[in-house]
Amino acid sequence: MSLDDAHIFTRVVELHSFTQAANSLGMQKSTVSRRIALLEDRLGVRLLNRTTRKLRLTEVGQAYYERCRQIMLDFAEAEQAVMQLQLEPAGQLKITASIEFGQLLLGPVLGAFLRKYPQISAEVEITSRHVDPLEEGVDIAIMVGRPQDSTLIARKLLETPRRLYASPDYLKNYGHPQKSADLIEHRAIMLAMDNPRYWPLEGEHLLCQCVLACNNITLAREVAIGGAGIAALPEVICREALARGALVELLPEAKLSSGELFAIYPSRRFQALTVRAFPDFTIEQISTEEGSLLEQLRGRLLPSAP
Repeated sequence: MSLDDAHIFTRVVELHSFTQAANSLGMQKSTVSRRIALLEDRLGVRLLNRTTRKLRLTEVGQAYYERCRQIMLDFAEAEQAVMQLQLEPAGQLKITASIEFGQLLLGPVLGAFLRKYPQISAEVEITSRHVDPLEEGVDIAIMVGRPQDSTLIARKLLETPRRLYASPDYLKNYGHPQKSADLIEHRAIMLAMDNPRYWPLEGEHLLCQCVLACNNITLAREVAIGGAGIAALPEVICREALARGALVELLPEAKLSSGELFAIYPSRRFQALTVRAFPDFTIEQISTEEGSLLEQLRGRLLPSAP
């Protein structure tokens, strides 16, 4: 088996398409198809079941893919070990990010990062789905909450406090809670990171009437503005709505769990300098006091003073 064959085969499997694999490799589709056919002839087994709609691995093909994938990872790590000798990070960085971070902060961070490291290129997916960096070959996944998988490295990028918010119309219809215990009587808009049965208050277990559970804080904010219930949201995304009176902060003394954003990447003996450089750069950009990204974000969200 040649490394070229292993690389072609793994790309076909991962992209579920001869056409997409050919495009990613800079090859003709017919060449990729012929190389896979020759590989199957040489091995004397069928690796892929082909239909007009999709490709499926055979049982032997699955075992072969897992070995090929490991070989390609080992080869990439060997190259990375050599690249550590370079002073400047280089290569392609594959990133996935949560929608809110992608929309609000990733652009300025990534722009500055690519300007600083011109030898790096990036492929980015903005998504609300759960991403497994190991399974999907992602270099860095930026997501809310620390992962449970011990094989992944989690670097905290950002921690932002959360507050309780509701619209004036909701408070007019359902009343204004005066203390935490009053929340039991109120409708709740919950995020996926929270237990939908309880209000996300530290040290308290107050049952809630969950009217919406979602994995998108922007949607939760807009539903709260629409008057559906009370939402526990990061304060940074509610500043503009507060300033124009679309939301009202409730129970400022209540203690809520903070929203934490992590950069997640596989733990490997030889970690690419490029992969390590991006979280370091992002943390530096976010935490810099003068002209920090959070201050820039607040400036965009808050209207200018009259």
